[in-house]
Amino acid sequence: MTELFDRRHPEPTAASGQTEVIGSQGQNRAMESLKSAIEEARGRYASANPASQAADRNAATSLPGGNTRTVLHFEPFPLTMAGGEGAELIDIDGHRYIDCVGEYSAALFGHSDPVIKAAINQALEEGVAMGAPTQYERTLAGLLCQRYPSVDQVRFCNSGTEANLMALSTARVVTGRSKLLAFRDGYHGGVIKFLGGRCALNVPFDFELADYNDIDGTAEIVDRHGDDLAAVVVEPILGAGGNIQGNREFLHMLRRKTREIGALLIFDEVKTARLGPGGVQGMIGINPDLTTLGKFIGGGLPTGAFGGSREVMEHFDPRQKGALAHAGTFNNNVCSMAAGCAALSEVYTAEFAADFLDRSEAFRLSLNEMFARTAVPMYANGLGSMIAIHFSREPTKRPGDITPGCRSLRPLLHMELLLDGMLVCTRGDLFLSLPMEESHLSRARECLERFVHRYQPLIEQVLKA
Repeated sequence: MTELFDRRHPEPTAASGQTEVIGSQGQNRAMESLKSAIEEARGRYASANPASQAADRNAATSLPGGNTRTVLHFEPFPLTMAGGEGAELIDIDGHRYIDCVGEYSAALFGHSDPVIKAAINQALEEGVAMGAPTQYERTLAGLLCQRYPSVDQVRFCNSGTEANLMALSTARVVTGRSKLLAFRDGYHGGVIKFLGGRCALNVPFDFELADYNDIDGTAEIVDRHGDDLAAVVVEPILGAGGNIQGNREFLHMLRRKTREIGALLIFDEVKTARLGPGGVQGMIGINPDLTTLGKFIGGGLPTGAFGGSREVMEHFDPRQKGALAHAGTFNNNVCSMAAGCAALSEVYTAEFAADFLDRSEAFRLSLNEMFARTAVPMYANGLGSMIAIHFSREPTKRPGDITPGCRSLRPLLHMELLLDGMLVCTRGDLFLSLPMEESHLSRARECLERFVHRYQPLIEQVLKA
Protein backbone atom coordinates (compact mmCIF):
# COMPACT_ATOMS: atom_id res chain seq x y z
CA MET A 1 0.00 0.00 0.00
CA THR A 2 1.29 3.46 -0.88
CA GLU A 3 1.76 5.64 2.19
CA LEU A 4 -0.88 8.25 2.76
CA PHE A 5 0.10 11.89 2.62
CA ASP A 6 1.16 13.30 5.96
CA ARG A 7 -0.98 15.79 7.81
CA ARG A 8 -1.04 19.03 5.83
CA HIS A 9 -1.63 21.65 8.51
CA PRO A 10 0.46 23.36 11.20
CA GLU A 11 0.47 22.74 14.91
CA PRO A 12 -2.38 24.24 16.98
CA THR A 13 -2.39 28.03 17.27
CA ALA A 14 -4.70 30.56 18.86
CA ALA A 15 -6.04 31.37 15.41
CA SER A 16 -7.20 27.77 15.01
CA GLY A 17 -9.39 28.15 18.08
CA GLN A 18 -7.61 25.91 20.60
CA THR A 19 -6.13 28.33 23.13
CA GLU A 20 -8.36 31.32 22.51
CA VAL A 21 -11.52 29.67 23.78
CA ILE A 22 -10.03 28.10 26.93
CA GLY A 23 -11.82 29.74 29.81
CA SER A 24 -14.00 31.85 27.52
CA GLN A 25 -17.67 32.28 28.34
CA GLY A 26 -20.75 32.82 26.20
CA GLN A 27 -22.18 31.55 22.98
CA ASN A 28 -20.92 34.35 20.73
CA ARG A 29 -17.25 33.89 21.52
CA ALA A 30 -17.36 30.12 21.11
CA MET A 31 -19.16 30.34 17.77
CA GLU A 32 -16.82 33.05 16.50
CA SER A 33 -13.85 30.87 17.40
CA LEU A 34 -15.43 27.94 15.56
CA LYS A 35 -16.10 30.11 12.52
CA SER A 36 -12.49 31.28 12.50
CA ALA A 37 -11.21 27.71 12.78
CA ILE A 38 -13.37 26.57 9.85
CA GLU A 39 -12.29 29.49 7.68
CA GLU A 40 -8.63 28.88 8.51
CA ALA A 41 -8.93 25.19 7.64
CA ARG A 42 -10.68 26.01 4.37
CA GLY A 43 -7.85 28.38 3.50
CA ARG A 44 -5.28 25.61 3.97
CA TYR A 45 -7.47 23.26 1.97
CA ALA A 46 -7.74 25.70 -0.95
CA SER A 47 -3.98 26.26 -0.96
CA ALA A 48 -3.35 22.50 -1.02
CA ASN A 49 -5.79 21.75 -3.87
CA PRO A 50 -5.37 24.28 -6.72
CA ALA A 51 -6.13 21.75 -9.47
CA SER A 52 -9.41 20.70 -7.86
CA GLN A 53 -10.35 24.35 -7.38
CA ALA A 54 -9.70 25.13 -11.06
CA ALA A 55 -11.58 22.01 -12.19
CA ASP A 56 -14.60 22.95 -10.10
CA ARG A 57 -14.61 26.50 -11.43
CA ASN A 58 -14.37 25.31 -15.05
CA ALA A 59 -17.11 22.70 -14.58
CA ALA A 60 -19.60 25.37 -13.55
CA THR A 61 -19.96 26.42 -17.20
CA SER A 62 -21.77 23.17 -18.07
CA LEU A 63 -22.96 21.85 -14.70
CA PRO A 64 -25.00 23.94 -12.24
CA GLY A 65 -22.46 24.73 -9.54
CA GLY A 66 -19.98 22.42 -11.29
CA ASN A 67 -21.75 19.41 -9.82
CA THR A 68 -24.33 16.72 -10.61
CA ARG A 69 -24.83 15.30 -7.09
CA THR A 70 -25.71 17.82 -4.43
CA VAL A 71 -24.46 15.63 -1.57
CA LEU A 72 -20.93 15.79 -3.02
CA HIS A 73 -20.72 19.58 -2.90
CA PHE A 74 -19.09 21.37 0.00
CA GLU A 75 -17.34 24.68 0.66
CA PRO A 76 -15.03 26.00 -0.62
CA PHE A 77 -15.13 23.37 -3.41
CA PRO A 78 -15.18 19.56 -3.64
CA LEU A 79 -12.18 17.48 -4.59
CA THR A 80 -11.93 16.08 -8.10
CA MET A 81 -10.72 12.49 -8.07
CA ALA A 82 -8.30 11.05 -10.58
CA GLY A 83 -8.51 7.39 -9.59
CA GLY A 84 -8.87 4.76 -6.93
CA GLU A 85 -7.02 1.67 -5.80
CA GLY A 86 -8.28 -0.74 -3.16
CA ALA A 87 -9.46 1.35 -0.22
CA GLU A 88 -7.76 4.55 -1.38
CA LEU A 89 -8.51 7.45 -3.71
CA ILE A 90 -6.15 9.93 -5.40
CA ASP A 91 -7.22 13.45 -6.34
CA ILE A 92 -5.96 15.48 -9.31
CA ASP A 93 -3.56 17.37 -7.05
CA GLY A 94 -1.88 14.05 -6.25
CA HIS A 95 -3.12 13.61 -2.68
CA ARG A 96 -3.97 10.10 -1.56
CA TYR A 97 -6.81 9.39 0.88
CA ILE A 98 -8.30 6.56 2.88
CA ASP A 99 -11.73 6.35 1.24
CA CYS A 100 -14.19 6.44 4.13
CA VAL A 101 -16.91 8.00 1.98
CA GLY A 102 -17.20 4.62 0.30
CA GLU A 103 -19.66 6.08 -2.22
CA TYR A 104 -22.15 6.36 0.66
CA SER A 105 -21.94 2.57 1.16
CA ALA A 106 -22.00 1.53 -2.52
CA ALA A 107 -18.20 1.10 -2.70
CA LEU A 108 -18.15 -1.83 -0.28
CA PHE A 109 -15.73 -3.66 -2.58
CA GLY A 110 -13.31 -0.77 -2.97
CA HIS A 111 -11.98 0.32 -6.34
CA SER A 112 -10.11 -2.60 -7.86
CA ASP A 113 -11.50 -5.96 -6.81
CA PRO A 114 -10.09 -8.44 -9.37
CA VAL A 115 -13.02 -10.86 -9.22
CA ILE A 116 -15.58 -8.15 -9.95
CA LYS A 117 -13.43 -6.57 -12.67
CA ALA A 118 -13.09 -9.94 -14.39
CA ALA A 119 -16.86 -10.49 -14.27
CA ILE A 120 -17.53 -7.08 -15.82
CA ASN A 121 -14.97 -7.65 -18.57
CA GLN A 122 -16.49 -11.02 -19.43
CA ALA A 123 -19.96 -9.48 -19.59
CA LEU A 124 -18.69 -6.76 -21.92
CA GLU A 125 -17.22 -9.38 -24.22
CA GLU A 126 -20.53 -11.21 -24.44
CA GLY A 127 -22.74 -8.24 -25.37
CA VAL A 128 -23.99 -5.20 -23.52
CA ALA A 129 -27.57 -4.27 -24.45
CA MET A 130 -29.26 -7.43 -25.63
CA GLY A 131 -32.91 -6.60 -25.06
CA ALA A 132 -33.70 -9.97 -23.51
CA PRO A 133 -33.36 -11.82 -20.20
CA THR A 134 -29.86 -13.09 -19.46
CA GLN A 135 -28.33 -15.62 -17.12
CA TYR A 136 -26.93 -12.86 -14.90
CA GLU A 137 -30.20 -11.33 -13.68
CA ARG A 138 -31.65 -14.74 -12.87
CA THR A 139 -28.56 -15.80 -10.95
CA LEU A 140 -28.40 -12.54 -9.01
CA ALA A 141 -32.11 -12.76 -8.17
CA GLY A 142 -31.55 -16.22 -6.71
CA LEU A 143 -28.61 -14.98 -4.64
CA LEU A 144 -30.67 -12.14 -3.17
CA CYS A 145 -33.61 -14.41 -2.35
CA GLN A 146 -31.26 -16.79 -0.56
CA ARG A 147 -29.61 -13.96 1.38
CA TYR A 148 -32.58 -11.96 2.71
CA PRO A 149 -35.22 -13.82 4.75
CA SER A 150 -38.28 -11.87 3.59
CA VAL A 151 -37.51 -11.87 -0.13
CA ASP A 152 -39.29 -14.68 -1.97
CA GLN A 153 -39.10 -12.90 -5.32
CA VAL A 154 -37.36 -9.76 -6.57
CA ARG A 155 -37.45 -7.26 -9.43
CA PHE A 156 -34.47 -5.16 -10.54
CA CYS A 157 -34.33 -1.46 -11.31
CA ASN A 158 -31.58 1.14 -11.58
CA SER A 159 -31.09 2.65 -8.13
CA GLY A 160 -32.20 2.60 -4.54
CA THR A 161 -34.37 5.64 -5.23
CA GLU A 162 -36.18 3.76 -7.98
CA ALA A 163 -36.52 0.68 -5.78
CA ASN A 164 -38.28 2.73 -3.11
CA LEU A 165 -40.53 4.44 -5.67
CA MET A 166 -41.56 1.04 -6.98
CA ALA A 167 -42.12 -0.39 -3.50
CA LEU A 168 -44.29 2.53 -2.40
CA SER A 169 -46.26 2.51 -5.65
CA THR A 170 -46.75 -1.24 -5.32
CA ALA A 171 -48.12 -0.82 -1.80
CA ARG A 172 -50.63 1.77 -2.98
CA VAL A 173 -51.89 -0.51 -5.74
CA VAL A 174 -51.95 -3.73 -3.71
CA THR A 175 -53.79 -2.21 -0.74
CA GLY A 176 -55.98 0.20 -2.69
CA ARG A 177 -55.00 2.92 -0.23
CA SER A 178 -53.06 6.15 -0.75
CA LYS A 179 -51.53 7.33 2.53
CA LEU A 180 -47.93 6.44 3.41
CA LEU A 181 -46.06 6.73 6.69
CA ALA A 182 -42.38 7.72 6.74
CA PHE A 183 -40.06 9.24 9.35
CA ARG A 184 -38.58 12.66 9.83
CA ASP A 185 -34.93 12.83 8.76
CA GLY A 186 -35.38 9.64 6.75
CA TYR A 187 -33.92 9.28 3.28
CA HIS A 188 -35.31 6.93 0.65
CA GLY A 189 -33.83 8.56 -2.43
CA GLY A 190 -33.51 11.89 -4.16
CA VAL A 191 -37.27 12.40 -4.42
CA ILE A 192 -38.32 10.70 -1.16
CA LYS A 193 -36.41 12.48 1.57
CA PHE A 194 -37.39 14.15 4.80
CA LEU A 195 -34.13 15.66 6.07
CA GLY A 196 -35.24 18.63 8.13
CA GLY A 197 -38.78 18.25 6.78
CA ARG A 198 -40.25 17.70 3.35
CA CYS A 199 -38.19 18.31 0.22
CA ALA A 200 -39.55 20.51 -2.57
CA LEU A 201 -38.60 17.85 -5.15
CA ASN A 202 -40.35 14.97 -3.39
CA VAL A 203 -42.88 12.93 -5.32
CA PRO A 204 -46.42 14.13 -4.54
CA PHE A 205 -47.44 11.08 -2.53
CA ASP A 206 -49.58 11.54 0.57
CA PHE A 207 -46.97 11.13 3.31
CA GLU A 208 -47.60 11.29 7.03
CA LEU A 209 -44.43 11.78 9.10
CA ALA A 210 -43.56 10.35 12.52
CA ASP A 211 -40.53 10.60 14.78
CA TYR A 212 -38.00 7.79 14.44
CA ASN A 213 -37.80 5.45 17.44
CA ASP A 214 -40.93 7.04 18.97
CA ILE A 215 -42.89 3.89 19.77
CA ASP A 216 -46.01 5.36 21.31
CA GLY A 217 -46.27 8.36 18.99
CA THR A 218 -45.86 6.26 15.86
CA ALA A 219 -48.35 3.64 17.04
CA GLU A 220 -50.91 6.39 17.61
CA ILE A 221 -50.41 7.71 14.06
CA VAL A 222 -50.77 4.21 12.60
CA ASP A 223 -54.01 3.69 14.52
CA ARG A 224 -55.38 7.08 13.50
CA HIS A 225 -54.80 6.50 9.78
CA GLY A 226 -55.25 2.73 9.79
CA ASP A 227 -57.97 2.41 7.15
CA ASP A 228 -56.15 4.77 4.77
CA LEU A 229 -52.56 3.63 5.31
CA ALA A 230 -50.99 1.71 2.43
CA ALA A 231 -47.50 1.26 3.87
CA VAL A 232 -44.93 2.23 6.44
CA VAL A 233 -41.44 2.71 5.00
CA VAL A 234 -38.53 2.67 7.42
CA GLU A 235 -34.75 2.40 7.41
CA PRO A 236 -33.80 -0.07 10.16
CA ILE A 237 -30.80 2.22 10.68
CA LEU A 238 -31.64 5.85 9.93
CA GLY A 239 -28.80 6.59 7.52
CA ALA A 240 -28.61 10.22 6.41
CA GLY A 241 -30.29 11.22 9.66
CA GLY A 242 -27.22 10.17 11.64
CA ASN A 243 -26.76 6.39 11.34
CA ILE A 244 -29.17 5.90 14.23
CA GLN A 245 -29.99 2.31 15.10
CA GLY A 246 -33.66 1.46 15.05
CA ASN A 247 -34.84 0.37 18.47
CA ARG A 248 -35.75 -3.31 18.31
CA GLU A 249 -39.06 -2.75 20.09
CA PHE A 250 -39.85 0.12 17.72
CA LEU A 251 -39.26 -1.99 14.61
CA HIS A 252 -41.23 -4.93 15.98
CA MET A 253 -44.09 -2.57 16.80
CA LEU A 254 -44.16 -1.46 13.15
CA ARG A 255 -44.39 -5.08 12.05
CA ARG A 256 -47.21 -5.81 14.47
CA LYS A 257 -49.25 -2.66 13.76
CA THR A 258 -49.02 -2.89 9.97
CA ARG A 259 -50.32 -6.45 10.10
CA GLU A 260 -53.21 -5.35 12.31
CA ILE A 261 -54.40 -2.69 9.84
CA GLY A 262 -53.58 -4.49 6.58
CA ALA A 263 -50.79 -2.12 5.49
CA LEU A 264 -47.44 -3.21 4.06
CA LEU A 265 -44.20 -2.82 5.99
CA ILE A 266 -41.32 -1.74 3.73
CA PHE A 267 -37.75 -2.07 5.01
CA ASP A 268 -35.40 0.24 3.15
CA GLU A 269 -32.20 -1.80 3.38
CA VAL A 270 -30.49 -0.03 0.49
CA LYS A 271 -27.58 0.68 2.85
CA THR A 272 -28.11 -1.74 5.72
CA ALA A 273 -28.28 -4.90 3.61
CA ARG A 274 -24.47 -4.95 3.84
CA LEU A 275 -24.65 -5.57 7.61
CA GLY A 276 -24.16 -9.26 8.23
CA PRO A 277 -25.45 -12.17 6.15
CA GLY A 278 -29.09 -11.07 5.98
CA GLY A 279 -29.19 -7.34 6.65
CA VAL A 280 -30.85 -5.91 9.74
CA GLN A 281 -34.01 -7.93 9.15
CA GLY A 282 -31.94 -11.06 9.52
CA MET A 283 -30.44 -9.84 12.79
CA ILE A 284 -33.70 -8.95 14.49
CA GLY A 285 -36.02 -11.57 13.02
CA ILE A 286 -38.49 -9.32 11.19
CA ASN A 287 -39.91 -10.19 7.79
CA PRO A 288 -41.18 -7.02 6.11
CA ASP A 289 -43.63 -7.32 3.23
CA LEU A 290 -41.23 -5.55 0.89
CA THR A 291 -37.49 -4.91 1.05
CA THR A 292 -35.61 -2.36 -1.05
CA LEU A 293 -31.99 -2.90 -2.01
CA GLY A 294 -29.28 -1.04 -3.89
CA LYS A 295 -25.80 0.37 -3.36
CA PHE A 296 -23.44 -2.63 -3.05
CA ILE A 297 -25.59 -5.36 -4.65
CA GLY A 298 -24.29 -4.43 -8.12
CA GLY A 299 -20.66 -4.86 -7.10
CA GLY A 300 -20.17 -1.09 -7.24
CA LEU A 301 -22.12 -0.57 -10.46
CA PRO A 302 -25.56 1.07 -10.57
CA THR A 303 -28.53 -1.11 -9.74
CA GLY A 304 -31.46 -1.40 -7.36
CA ALA A 305 -34.01 -4.03 -6.43
CA PHE A 306 -37.28 -4.44 -4.60
CA GLY A 307 -38.61 -7.75 -3.43
CA GLY A 308 -40.75 -9.42 -0.86
CA SER A 309 -43.39 -12.02 -0.25
CA ARG A 310 -44.64 -14.07 -3.16
CA GLU A 311 -48.15 -12.79 -2.43
CA VAL A 312 -47.07 -9.21 -3.14
CA MET A 313 -44.57 -9.84 -5.91
CA GLU A 314 -46.87 -12.06 -7.98
CA HIS A 315 -48.66 -8.87 -9.01
CA PHE A 316 -45.72 -8.39 -11.43
CA ASP A 317 -46.03 -11.83 -13.03
CA PRO A 318 -46.68 -11.02 -16.72
CA ARG A 319 -48.29 -14.42 -17.18
CA GLN A 320 -51.15 -13.33 -14.93
CA LYS A 321 -54.12 -11.39 -16.22
CA GLY A 322 -54.00 -7.76 -15.09
CA ALA A 323 -50.37 -7.98 -13.97
CA LEU A 324 -48.56 -4.75 -13.14
CA ALA A 325 -46.20 -3.69 -15.91
CA HIS A 326 -42.71 -2.89 -14.67
CA ALA A 327 -40.57 -1.04 -17.21
CA GLY A 328 -36.91 0.01 -17.27
CA THR A 329 -34.50 -0.30 -20.18
CA PHE A 330 -31.50 -0.95 -17.96
CA ASN A 331 -33.20 -2.93 -15.18
CA ASN A 332 -31.19 -6.00 -16.17
CA ASN A 333 -28.08 -4.36 -17.63
CA VAL A 334 -25.50 -7.09 -17.95
CA CYS A 335 -22.54 -5.26 -16.42
CA SER A 336 -24.29 -4.55 -13.12
CA MET A 337 -25.91 -7.98 -13.04
CA ALA A 338 -22.60 -9.75 -13.74
CA ALA A 339 -20.75 -7.67 -11.16
CA GLY A 340 -23.47 -8.37 -8.60
CA CYS A 341 -23.32 -12.11 -9.22
CA ALA A 342 -19.56 -12.16 -8.66
CA ALA A 343 -19.82 -9.86 -5.64
CA LEU A 344 -22.40 -11.94 -3.77
CA SER A 345 -21.31 -15.43 -4.78
CA GLU A 346 -17.51 -15.11 -4.67
CA VAL A 347 -16.52 -12.02 -2.68
CA TYR A 348 -19.16 -11.02 -0.13
CA THR A 349 -20.54 -14.38 0.80
CA ALA A 350 -22.81 -14.75 3.82
CA GLU A 351 -19.88 -16.07 5.85
CA PHE A 352 -17.63 -13.20 4.84
CA ALA A 353 -20.39 -10.68 5.58
CA ALA A 354 -20.69 -12.00 9.14
CA ASP A 355 -16.95 -11.70 9.68
CA PHE A 356 -16.82 -8.20 8.20
CA LEU A 357 -19.60 -7.06 10.51
CA ASP A 358 -17.63 -8.30 13.52
CA ARG A 359 -14.39 -6.64 12.38
CA SER A 360 -15.98 -3.32 11.47
CA GLU A 361 -18.01 -3.20 14.68
CA ALA A 362 -14.78 -3.75 16.63
CA PHE A 363 -13.33 -0.70 14.86
CA ARG A 364 -16.39 1.42 15.68
CA LEU A 365 -16.18 0.42 19.33
CA SER A 366 -12.45 1.22 19.35
CA LEU A 367 -13.28 4.78 18.27
CA ASN A 368 -15.67 5.13 21.19
CA GLU A 369 -13.04 3.76 23.54
CA MET A 370 -10.63 6.43 22.28
CA PHE A 371 -13.22 9.19 22.66
CA ALA A 372 -14.01 8.02 26.20
CA ARG A 373 -10.33 7.80 27.12
CA THR A 374 -9.71 11.37 26.01
CA ALA A 375 -12.98 12.52 27.63
CA VAL A 376 -14.02 14.38 24.48
CA PRO A 377 -17.76 14.70 23.75
CA MET A 378 -17.68 12.62 20.57
CA TYR A 379 -19.36 9.33 19.73
CA ALA A 380 -19.25 6.91 16.79
CA ASN A 381 -22.90 6.14 16.10
CA GLY A 382 -24.14 3.40 13.80
CA LEU A 383 -23.34 -0.28 13.48
CA GLY A 384 -20.43 -2.14 11.91
CA SER A 385 -19.25 -0.56 8.67
CA MET A 386 -21.88 2.23 8.81
CA ILE A 387 -20.61 4.90 11.19
CA ALA A 388 -21.45 8.55 11.90
CA ILE A 389 -19.33 10.75 14.16
CA HIS A 390 -21.51 12.79 16.52
CA PHE A 391 -20.43 15.44 18.98
CA SER A 392 -22.01 13.86 22.03
CA ARG A 393 -20.90 11.66 24.93
CA GLU A 394 -23.78 9.25 24.43
CA PRO A 395 -25.20 7.34 21.45
CA THR A 396 -27.74 9.32 19.45
CA LYS A 397 -31.10 7.53 19.56
CA ARG A 398 -33.31 10.06 17.75
CA PRO A 399 -32.57 12.78 15.20
CA GLY A 400 -33.87 15.34 17.71
CA ASP A 401 -30.94 14.43 19.97
CA ILE A 402 -28.51 16.01 17.46
CA THR A 403 -27.82 19.48 18.82
CA PRO A 404 -27.14 22.67 16.83
CA GLY A 405 -23.64 22.60 18.30
CA CYS A 406 -23.07 19.13 16.86
CA ARG A 407 -24.20 20.25 13.42
CA SER A 408 -22.05 23.39 13.55
CA LEU A 409 -18.90 21.36 14.31
CA ARG A 410 -19.28 19.00 11.35
CA PRO A 411 -17.67 21.31 8.72
CA LEU A 412 -14.55 21.58 10.88
CA LEU A 413 -14.30 17.82 11.36
CA HIS A 414 -14.83 17.23 7.64
CA MET A 415 -12.22 19.76 6.53
CA GLU A 416 -9.54 18.70 9.00
CA LEU A 417 -9.93 15.01 8.17
CA LEU A 418 -9.59 15.79 4.45
CA LEU A 419 -6.41 17.71 5.21
CA ASP A 420 -5.16 14.68 7.12
CA GLY A 421 -5.71 12.26 4.23
CA MET A 422 -9.04 10.80 5.35
CA LEU A 423 -11.99 11.19 3.01
CA VAL A 424 -15.28 11.35 4.94
CA CYS A 425 -18.81 12.54 4.19
CA THR A 426 -19.63 16.15 4.96
CA ARG A 427 -22.09 15.10 7.65
CA GLY A 428 -19.46 12.96 9.41
CA ASP A 429 -20.39 9.54 7.99
CA LEU A 430 -17.77 6.83 7.52
CA PHE A 431 -18.35 3.74 5.41
CA LEU A 432 -15.77 0.98 5.66
CA SER A 433 -14.83 -1.17 2.68
CA LEU A 434 -13.55 -4.73 2.29
CA PRO A 435 -10.02 -3.80 1.10
CA MET A 436 -9.34 -1.78 4.25
CA GLU A 437 -6.43 -3.28 6.12
CA GLU A 438 -5.56 -2.76 9.76
CA SER A 439 -3.14 -0.06 8.65
CA HIS A 440 -6.03 1.91 7.11
CA LEU A 441 -8.13 1.58 10.25
CA SER A 442 -5.21 2.57 12.47
CA ARG A 443 -4.54 5.65 10.36
CA ALA A 444 -8.21 6.59 10.51
CA ARG A 445 -8.18 6.30 14.32
CA GLU A 446 -5.03 8.41 14.45
CA CYS A 447 -6.62 11.10 12.26
CA LEU A 448 -9.59 11.33 14.59
CA GLU A 449 -7.36 11.34 17.66
CA ARG A 450 -5.31 14.20 16.23
CA PHE A 451 -8.51 16.12 15.61
CA VAL A 452 -9.51 15.54 19.23
CA HIS A 453 -6.10 16.69 20.51
CA ARG A 454 -6.22 19.82 18.39
CA TYR A 455 -9.81 20.92 19.02
CA GLN A 456 -11.10 19.38 22.26
CA PRO A 457 -11.35 22.72 24.14
CA LEU A 458 -13.17 24.32 21.21
CA ILE A 459 -15.56 21.34 20.90
CA GLU A 460 -16.46 21.56 24.58
CA GLN A 461 -16.99 25.32 24.42
CA VAL A 462 -19.24 25.08 21.35
CA LEU A 463 -21.38 22.34 22.87
CA LYS A 464 -21.78 24.35 26.07
CA ALA A 465 -22.78 27.52 24.22
